[in-house]
Amino acid sequence: MDGRPRVLLLVTLAETGGAQTYVAELLPALAREHDVVVAAHGDGFLADAARAAGVRYVALEHVRRPLHPWRDLRGLLELVRLMRRVRPDLVHANSSKAGVLGRLAAAVARVPVRVFTVHGWAFRAHDGAAAAAYLWADRLMRPLTTRTICVAESELRSGVAAGTCSPARTVVIRNGVDLTRPRARHDGDGSGGTAVALAVGRLRAPKDFACLVRASAELAPGRLRVLIVGDGPDRPALEAEIARLGVGAPVELLGERGDVAELLAAADLFVLPSRSEGMPMSVLEAMAAGLPVVASAVGGIPELVRDGETGRLVAPGDAPALARALDALAGDPAARARLGAAGRRRAEREFDVEACRRAHLELYRAALAGRASRTRR
Repeated sequence: MDGRPRVLLLVTLAETGGAQTYVAELLPALAREHDVVVAAHGDGFLADAARAAGVRYVALEHVRRPLHPWRDLRGLLELVRLMRRVRPDLVHANSSKAGVLGRLAAAVARVPVRVFTVHGWAFRAHDGAAAAAYLWADRLMRPLTTRTICVAESELRSGVAAGTCSPARTVVIRNGVDLTRPRARHDGDGSGGTAVALAVGRLRAPKDFACLVRASAELAPGRLRVLIVGDGPDRPALEAEIARLGVGAPVELLGERGDVAELLAAADLFVLPSRSEGMPMSVLEAMAAGLPVVASAVGGIPELVRDGETGRLVAPGDAPALARALDALAGDPAARARLGAAGRRRAEREFDVEACRRAHLELYRAALAGRASRTRR
């Protein structure tokens, strides 16, 4: 150890996603002040980001997304062993499963500072028994949490109301985005060309790409082309729905891609249908690219997208409303350019990744100093 505080960053999965992008964006700044270790299940996007930042990555075996009592117990023990080996001064857990298991393991391993970032409360994203299990798990973890970070005001309000976070120990740090990426060119002349809508996300709930497929079927042929980047367990069902409807705007499932920035720059608009969200990084990246955003009015999305100013908001699950919003922008290049430029300006003013990084560094410093002060007493 080189004298710097050691930080262990936990995420459930290493695959591409909002929580993983959030951690990847923080790494360059965190690595300058801390000895950083990143741990997640698998060896995907986040592992690559850790290596690029010059920090250690640990592939977890038993920490997975689905609820499974015996495997979750093995995941907890795996994290306790990891923490006793790494001996971090601060554990920062992200995503639902790693958030619960990571905070509990950190308490067992006597890690002095335990931070949890809420990218969207799991009890809101799930239904039935899973929602109840996450609700009570997060309530039980609240006393073990030094600081809770919410990425949106809506998540803070929901957590306080549900008893899953304490107002005195919870802060809102909104996600930030790299503003140096390529920007879209709005050079359409309105002469009848097909517009391109891009969607990015994991093909599973709470993302509602089936709603997007149904909305696309209501559009006139040649009006819009829809590209969906991402993969997940809902892909077979989406493929079946696309084949069943078979009319309207074509929908293409592109799978996982490493050129999302380039795809954003080549698109005309961005779309995100969802049943539940925190503050989606994909929407921020679209705004930074200068794209108008059509999205569901859930979670923190209305804190990002201003209806009629930077994009269009629709009710979740409302395919006809989504179709109308897409159709209006597909046929109006001038509106796309105006809304996209406004979104870019808002990203520059309020969501620069450097401000997000500074806020996290300040939180780490204060939390570590507070624990050191209490230890000396």
